[in-house]
Amino acid sequence: MLLVAFAACEDQPKPAVQTEVPTPPPPKRDRPAEPEWAKNAVLYQCNVRQFSREGNFAGVRKQLPRLKELGVDVLWLMPIHPIGVLKRKGRLGSPYSVKDYYAINPDYGTMADFKNLVGSAHELGLQVILDWVPNHTSWDSKWKETHPEYFSRYNGDFTVPLNERGEPITDWSDVCDLDYGNPATRKAMIEAMQYWLKQGDVDGFRVDMAGLVPNDFWEEARPALDSVKIPFMLAEWQDEPQHFKSCFNANYGWKWKDVTKDIGAGRQNAHSLDTLLDYLDDFYPKWYYQLYFTQNHDENAHNGTESQLYGASADAFNVLMFTWQGMPMLYNGQEDGLSQQLDFFDRDPIRWKKFAKKEFFQKLCNLRHNNQALWSGLHGAELEKIPTNADEFVYAFTRGKDGNRVIVVINMSKQSRTTTLDLDSDMLGAYTNLFGASTVQVTREMTLNLKPWEYLVLTNQ
Repeated sequence: MLLVAFAACEDQPKPAVQTEVPTPPPPKRDRPAEPEWAKNAVLYQCNVRQFSREGNFAGVRKQLPRLKELGVDVLWLMPIHPIGVLKRKGRLGSPYSVKDYYAINPDYGTMADFKNLVGSAHELGLQVILDWVPNHTSWDSKWKETHPEYFSRYNGDFTVPLNERGEPITDWSDVCDLDYGNPATRKAMIEAMQYWLKQGDVDGFRVDMAGLVPNDFWEEARPALDSVKIPFMLAEWQDEPQHFKSCFNANYGWKWKDVTKDIGAGRQNAHSLDTLLDYLDDFYPKWYYQLYFTQNHDENAHNGTESQLYGASADAFNVLMFTWQGMPMLYNGQEDGLSQQLDFFDRDPIRWKKFAKKEFFQKLCNLRHNNQALWSGLHGAELEKIPTNADEFVYAFTRGKDGNRVIVVINMSKQSRTTTLDLDSDMLGAYTNLFGASTVQVTREMTLNLKPWEYLVLTNQ
């Protein structure tokens, strides 16, 4: 019987062997992920302390509909955390001297107030990014009290931030350097950034002094941030092309700012922009784009207003900022012709007037949104120079993609110029003059009479 039973078992069909096919790992990206909305976005930097009479989140929230109407897409909030007291500069201190990465500056409101601001922005279709300060904290920060091992030592003592050569930056006396050689510091920083993506529902970060933090930290941080949501990452740095491979979607166009100021002052001419663009295209990966601006908090507080820095050339370079290969940014008050150098360490609210520059910037924002040729990085078109008989003084170019085209001509000099453009056949046709009511017929050899710093922006969309 046993034999029979055994034989019967042997005669049963054998179950198919289940072999698990391992799930292939996701393909490695050649560049960091990017939120869909970033491709044609306009940034707006908001100095919460100075933006309104209230000087808080509620004061910003009140003006969100106005910002939406202006045409900006991304609200960049300067640091919102409590500010250190020990070694503080000025009466209220620098927003970049962070005391607690998990807390809100009580001058600005509560976490509930912050969430209300972000929620209201999102309801309007605006994104919100936080200014993040990973390189250092205040001298009396919570981390310094509870985790002194997170901090760098220089000659055995805690230290102000160290520059790229490992030397103390002495005028940053109100902040203390963090040590990214310690894995615990890295873990804590990543968790703090994740917290704001989760609990604050922010859409990304503008990273202060990103290049003073090792790039391999950013390689480590980006997947951890992406696991929460795909953030937009902007590096305040321009000297590390690998940032575009490790973590960041855009970086700072400091060189553009310097070159344009020099052209405005007569120290350089329009040829310098050709040299700069060639340099940038060679230095960075093909998908790079930079943030361009004529004002930000550093420029405004320490160097001068837009009028002081650019004089009569300001609008010409604002036009260039919106039409060059990159992402444009407005600093709060530019739409009002901001004539104040806002105090960096004390209350100094913007004295809003009649928003004299609103229509000018609205037109540029709308153009960027609607004409794909002007989108950022690989989403848009490469800049193609248009030869003129006065290239030293007249900067003429076109950008064209998928039937979208823009032609831009700017007199970058203090004298009137008569110039003839040498246009290719694919550039010819009827265009709308962005800053005029007329339709302009573009011909092969087109002659223009341009006043000092005059600009012409033509679009076929």
